[in-house]
Amino acid sequence: MVWSLIRRRTASGLPRPGRCGPGRHVLATERLLLFTPRTRLDVAAGLAASADTEAQRWLGTQADEVLPDPDTRRALLAWRPAGDDGRRIPRVLAEPYTPGPDDPLFLVCVRRSDLSYAGGLELHHVTGEMGGWLAPDCRGRGLGAELFRAGVELAHTHAGLVTVRAGAEPGNTASRRALARAGFAPDRGPARHTLPDGRVVDAVWHRHDSTAARRCH
Repeated sequence: MVWSLIRRRTASGLPRPGRCGPGRHVLATERLLLFTPRTRLDVAAGLAASADTEAQRWLGTQADEVLPDPDTRRALLAWRPAGDDGRRIPRVLAEPYTPGPDDPLFLVCVRRSDLSYAGGLELHHVTGEMGGWLAPDCRGRGLGAELFRAGVELAHTHAGLVTVRAGAEPGNTASRRALARAGFAPDRGPARHTLPDGRVVDAVWHRHDSTAARRCH
């Protein structure tokens, strides 16, 4: 079953797990495929997955990076990665995307079952801090643990980090449970955290360590 899924996803034109390139990474879990965005559509859909009120309660993204219109968010999430559903996307969204050398590592994720956009994962490879989110239709399905396990793999076997950390508010039980299922352990850290939008919130911290960290090619 695993091999047939890999062949199907390769045939679709999506990046292939294990085939990383300079500044670009690809990972797979049982139900998710995560990769460095190839187009502006990948970036926009990844951000749309986190722009609803429920997600922003916890993420606090800067206002200029949030898509406030729910119809726009739904439209972006209804697309499939460029070229993989037969539709011709608008030229501005089809433009290639190249991450900057100092940018955090950002991976968009899609569901392997239908290639729909499922969320995003971000790793600050200097500080070792990780964050992630799922699109509204993907929440409550156990995908959070898969997303954070992919973050662990990205940190330890792609970015060469010995330790990766993640913070959450005490009341964000869904994220904290997903981190625990992904193998994270409680960690010490600042009791208060400032979100990108300026809100200061209570924080609890989690960490995952590896004695065999390495970088991919």
